[in-house]
Amino acid sequence: MQAAGEAARAIETVAWVLFIGGFAILAGVMLLLVRALRRRAGRVRAGLWIVGGGLVFPGAVLAALLAWSLPMSPAWKPVPPPGALVVAVTGHMWWWEVRYRDPATGATVRTANEIRIPTGRPVYLALDSADVIHSFWVPQLAGKMDMVPGRLQHLLLSADRPGTYRGACAEFCGEQHARMALHVMALDPAAFDAWLAAQLRPAAQPASPLQAAGRQAFLAQRCDACHAVRGATEQESRLGPDLTHLGSRLHLAAGTLPNTAEGRRQWIAHVQQLKAGARMPSYDRLDAETLDAMAQWLGALQ
Repeated sequence: MQAAGEAARAIETVAWVLFIGGFAILAGVMLLLVRALRRRAGRVRAGLWIVGGGLVFPGAVLAALLAWSLPMSPAWKPVPPPGALVVAVTGHMWWWEVRYRDPATGATVRTANEIRIPTGRPVYLALDSADVIHSFWVPQLAGKMDMVPGRLQHLLLSADRPGTYRGACAEFCGEQHARMALHVMALDPAAFDAWLAAQLRPAAQPASPLQAAGRQAFLAQRCDACHAVRGATEQESRLGPDLTHLGSRLHLAAGTLPNTAEGRRQWIAHVQQLKAGARMPSYDRLDAETLDAMAQWLGALQ
């Protein structure tokens, strides 16, 4: 109930009308009930109440509500509106793959579990699923949209002001459905352009021996078989989230842990205890020094 975009504001308006109207109708029914209980026995014109209260009144109310709300429904657009930012989002069990295209070079920028958008500009989301049915929902920005395998769905949203807006998968999709959050971060247009330019760059080189040891451990454990780190790994795997700029993200594992050094250590060592069924093994066999080195290197990937 704190809308930050045009589509969400329309939903909020409809919700308040339903809340207030529903309360008014409930109050009217309760008054009629009190009157009926206090009235002495006598002739009751039951047919009139059934037709009027059971057919005419709800029919008129629902018809009026439909006529009023239809123009407020966001139009489904098969193509993006002029000037819109196009972002592709793919649902996985249980994380979100996010892709942008650089307007200057056409290069693809890949990130995960966070969507950054500029304020005051329409954003056209292309939604699909890699496995089962998911549902994209960021309540403060727009309504829900199912993500169905084999189909490409669209959702148009925008943000009026900078901020971080939490979203989630709104369709039960398996064991860790509850740990499939995402965050939409609305930035000033200049800040967004700077962020997108930074995302195009490869991963930063290790700035200390500890970070270098962390990169070496990452490669030695074959983490690059599933995760790409541009500039550090030789292949562009698509099995897991792209980690090229992991250090700039707010959370780990789709909102499961904060992106801190301790959070990164916990996630690497105890994946299956924290998110059972995730397609990544726990690395609790690694010693504390190796875990610390990997956590430091991943955190430096800004």
